[in-house]
Amino acid sequence: MSDLMRIGANIEALKSFNSLMQVNDKMSIHQLRLATGKRINSAGEDPAGYALARSLESRKKGLSVALDNVSNAKNVLNVAEGGYQNIMDILQTCKEKATQAADGSLSSTQVSALNSQVQALITEIDDIASGTTFNGYSLIGATPHGFTFHTGEGASDTLAVTLDAADSASLAISSVNLTSNAAGAITTFDTAIDNLSGSVQEVGQFKARLDTKESNLSVAITNTEAVRSKIEDADFAQEQMEVMKLMILQQTALSSFVQSNSDPQIVLSLFR
Repeated sequence: MSDLMRIGANIEALKSFNSLMQVNDKMSIHQLRLATGKRINSAGEDPAGYALARSLESRKKGLSVALDNVSNAKNVLNVAEGGYQNIMDILQTCKEKATQAADGSLSSTQVSALNSQVQALITEIDDIASGTTFNGYSLIGATPHGFTFHTGEGASDTLAVTLDAADSASLAISSVNLTSNAAGAITTFDTAIDNLSGSVQEVGQFKARLDTKESNLSVAITNTEAVRSKIEDADFAQEQMEVMKLMILQQTALSSFVQSNSDPQIVLSLFR
């Protein structure tokens, strides 16, 4: 016997109602995805995908901070290089003065004047060396501070940097005296210039390594975000198509429910 003849329970209407509720539930999921831009809005929707997305998000944040650290490290090295370059300019001037003082045509008074200039320049070298700092840390002073920059997301991704001191004592020019040995001073300044050139070269090598790390980190951040987006973010075209399909199903399910809900009224025809 047809279920239409039983009015205690309208089975067909219940089936249509359940179908309508399922369509509404699916539609709410897709509408939420369109509203948030994410395919996964809770762990229940895709537990494995949610966990993987969070892991990738954590990695991306770590890489982003590491990229900032690399930029900060380059700033530190730029400050140190600026100090070195200023000292290099002074050393070149000192060598010029020593070469001039070594000329036997100069009087002792003139040599003494040149020596005074050189001593003042050496004092300036010490001032520059002690004043070249970053966050209160000495970079090229008598006792340079050693830095350990964190340049990656892992605990061991570090770059240790300790620069050479560039004060007069470290450059071995503190005892230079043009009045007593101008020719020897030329050699002393040549050696100091060569040593300082090596220190500047070392800074350049560190900066080159940091440039490489910066490039690698930028690529890693982009790729990590691409993978996370593929897993977690919504495809708007696909979601919109699903919503349109569910809207049609919603209308047909509602129509079917209304029809099924009114079907038991046929029983009344038996009493006419």
